Amino acid sequence: MAEKKSFRDAKKAKQDEFYTQLVDIENELKHYREHFRGKTVLCNCDDPRVSNFFHYFSYNFEQLGLKKLITTCYKNQERDLFSQHDSERAIWLEYTGDHNGNRIPDPEEIGINYFKGDGDFRSQECIELLKQADIVVTNPPFSLFREYVAQLMEYNKKFLILGNQNAITYKEIFPLIKDDRIWLGSTLSFAKFKVPNYYQERSSRFWIDEDGQKWRSFGNICWFTNLDVAKRHENLILYKKYSSEKYPHYNNYDAINVDKTTDIPIDYDGVMGVPITFLDKYNPAQFEIVKFRKGDDDKDLSINGKCPYFRILIRRRHRPIPYSVDEEEAMPMAAAS
Repeated sequence: MAEKKSFRDAKKAKQDEFYTQLVDIENELKHYREHFRGKTVLCNCDDPRVSNFFHYFSYNFEQLGLKKLITTCYKNQERDLFSQHDSERAIWLEYTGDHNGNRIPDPEEIGINYFKGDGDFRSQECIELLKQADIVVTNPPFSLFREYVAQLMEYNKKFLILGNQNAITYKEIFPLIKDDRIWLGSTLSFAKFKVPNYYQERSSRFWIDEDGQKWRSFGNICWFTNLDVAKRHENLILYKKYSSEKYPHYNNYDAINVDKTTDIPIDYDGVMGVPITFLDKYNPAQFEIVKFRKGDDDKDLSINGKCPYFRILIRRRHRPIPYSVDEEEAMPMAAAS
């Protein structure tokens, strides 16, 4: 039984190997340049031999003013399930910048280190590297997203990571968003990922292009972070007017239903149920998150017996929340109702 579980876990890890496109990394990271100066960055779910995260940070090392870049590679212990790279051992790379003046990360400037174990982000070896990091940036395994975020919070790390938009609905993740401990990044897209040659799936979200490269999409993909960004201080422009005909009331909670973020009424002061896509426009100085999904009876919010897809209950604020100007602690200083 233990051997079967090990095999299933290994297979699951194998199917979690997705390579983020450089353009997606560049489009998001350009909003955070001021956060990286003098910092150690860790990419702890990346094979640095093929990782575009390593490529981005190593080639922009001096421009970002980084102190150090560390990337780690997971080596699956099931030999037949291991991705077909040159090395059969888990490694981690350390890069401290250009030393010969050509502004390129040459092989002799990159320190190659070997793990004793498999390089899993949960291993003690990787945790020791995590402790060194100021900011973690990566695309973690989607199947381990809850566990991965929990580790970042446990070690009080700044981070910028990719995740499926539905992760917003996880019971381990939404409370962190509600409490303004994490939020969505600057870009939201229907991202596609390169996958290894061994990847197999029968799905409309898996395809092979004309060059034989395999791809996989996951619907809307967003960045989760606790690095402050200008976007989360921009007010959502409201222009719709409230009417009881356009905005039905829930049967099991004192709130109205709003089907689209753009339909939030400008003149309604009560609680409103909005779709999870609202979080892409959420400014905690403009709105307060009250609750997620459930009514007073602890059942899904309903209108005449029908339950709209996951709703976030919000309320407009009447006074702005002052924000700290400290880059490291860019969080609400006090809640206002």
